[in-house]
Amino acid sequence: MQSASFSIINYQFDKVYINLHNYKKEDDLGILFQPKGVFQKDKKIFELIFLVSLQHKNTEPFVRINCKGLFKFKDVETIEDIPDFFYINSIAILFPYVRSYISLVTTQANIPGIILPTYNLSSLEEKLRNNTTEA
Repeated sequence: MQSASFSIINYQFDKVYINLHNYKKEDDLGILFQPKGVFQKDKKIFELIFLVSLQHKNTEPFVRINCKGLFKFKDVETIEDIPDFFYINSIAILFPYVRSYISLVTTQANIPGIILPTYNLSSLEEKLRNNTTEA
């Protein structure tokens, strides 16, 4: 069996912001995804920084979760060698952790838990690619 060209080695929620003054019990929830990446050429590691914000219309976000995922490449030497499928798949791998964590922290904040639906995040592929730098 051939090994995968990349694998997730770690993830961490390094910034969590909740402001219940901006929370309403309405259904007009908006979600904003902001992915960016840093490729560490010497270690063959890609750090995906995935910021997810929840807000109601015309308000500041009431939840902001920043998740960092570390991915290790097998045969990638430069940023140009990163396979096209990595950008969308790395987000798809990390999103279930983010989704679960948002549910957990909102429930623990004693508001009705916010359970995000599953999303097709393929539109974030180009955004991540354009927001990736090399270190």
